[in-house]
Amino acid sequence: MCEECKLICEEPGERIDRFLSGKMQEFSRSYIQKLLKEGAVSVNGASVKPNYKTGAGDQICIRIPEPEVLDVLPEEIPLDILYEDEDILVINKPKGMVVHPSPGHSSHTLVNAVLYHCKGQLSGINGVIRPGIVHRIDMDTTGSLLVCKNDRAHQILADQLKEHSITRRYQAIVYGNFREEEGTVDAPIGRHPTDRKKMSTRSASGRPAVTHYRVLERFGNYTYIECELETGRTHQIRVHMSSIGHPILGDSVYGPAKCPFSLQGQTLHAKILGIRHPSTGEYMEFDAPLPDYFIRLLSTLRSSK
Repeated sequence: MCEECKLICEEPGERIDRFLSGKMQEFSRSYIQKLLKEGAVSVNGASVKPNYKTGAGDQICIRIPEPEVLDVLPEEIPLDILYEDEDILVINKPKGMVVHPSPGHSSHTLVNAVLYHCKGQLSGINGVIRPGIVHRIDMDTTGSLLVCKNDRAHQILADQLKEHSITRRYQAIVYGNFREEEGTVDAPIGRHPTDRKKMSTRSASGRPAVTHYRVLERFGNYTYIECELETGRTHQIRVHMSSIGHPILGDSVYGPAKCPFSLQGQTLHAKILGIRHPSTGEYMEFDAPLPDYFIRLLSTLRSSK
């Protein structure tokens, strides 16, 4: 079975793959190109290639195949558990671990690990690929991550996330030295206008995004900061810090391609997570200790002052 999506072009003269990427932002441009090459996109009843230029009034039909169902299996992977009860699990996620399975990462993810640890007792609101997952952090971001064991807890905490009442404070080391001690970046975030794998503050379809930051320590060419999220957009801190000229150290996507230190991805850690417990209503805060690589890097920067 395929899902059919029909569009009428009102913006002639654009490549069909670029046109569809702008209209169907839930899919990457490479996926759109794959559909075009497979003949799953027709214009006025005929299949077209990715470089086809749209015409005014073109009737476009896209046949989207059913997503491949991944077999998500429990795996005995050690977890650094900060807190656990019958409703929730708070984990200190290590660097390099993907949160949930995807076509490129079908195993060794956090979901595989919590399926084993919780013996399958996880909320099913986000489906079989993301059981129990309320929010995500990037593969190379470390720190506090919340998992729900039942649908009731999941729904309550998802509502807290929507109303921005969950506390999320991150620590990062960024390039450059701030003039101020604290500040706020209030800039919508959406898909990058030309690179579909990136997010940007220059997107025409950006959604509201607010990050508060304050300086913790200065090292001349680098600054140790804390960021508090008011919203939770994809790559939010990474995009916002880059947009004000202070990309996160080690982030080759939104910062310099070459890093002066030997790092695996961005120096970003989800340190504090605060929620109202789904059963008791009590406010609880969890503090994920800084990872060893982050502590060593701070020591190196302090010694070079």
